Amino acid sequence: MSDERRVHLSRSAPEAYKALEAFSKAVGAIATANGIDDRLKEIVQLHASQLNGCAYCVRVHVDRALVAGLTADEIAQLATWRESGVFDERERAALELAEAFTFISEEGIPDAVYDHVGGILSEQEYVGLSWILVSINAFNRVTIAGRYPVPPRPKATT
Repeated sequence: MSDERRVHLSRSAPEAYKALEAFSKAVGAIATANGIDDRLKEIVQLHASQLNGCAYCVRVHVDRALVAGLTADEIAQLATWRESGVFDERERAALELAEAFTFISEEGIPDAVYDHVGGILSEQEYVGLSWILVSINAFNRVTIAGRYPVPPRPKATT
């Protein structure tokens, strides 16, 4: 990968980035009103960011996931959620939906996924999670395109 400087979209067109942030806040409120708690929001946002390869958003959502009550083990298990037993049925449905939205260009939302997820989540929960996933995928694209940096964190001193 080149070290060339990339356009930082949030600085180059701040009004568009502010609109995306406002959209994200509106989506978060809709998701909350539709029964999606912070834990589930962070599970799907973190997993979508992992799938997209967005290191910047992964860092943001790991921090938020910890605040929302996820353990380090649960965060580590996201990459292998299908094989792991740490997520409940609702969380697994949300993770399946996250993958469908992240790779939407491949098959759309397949009927099998829609039917399976719809058998677990209410319509309101489906709507709330879907909008969260539209939002995080947009943020992933902005930060990946701009190669937003993810420097090492300072080591704790004792």
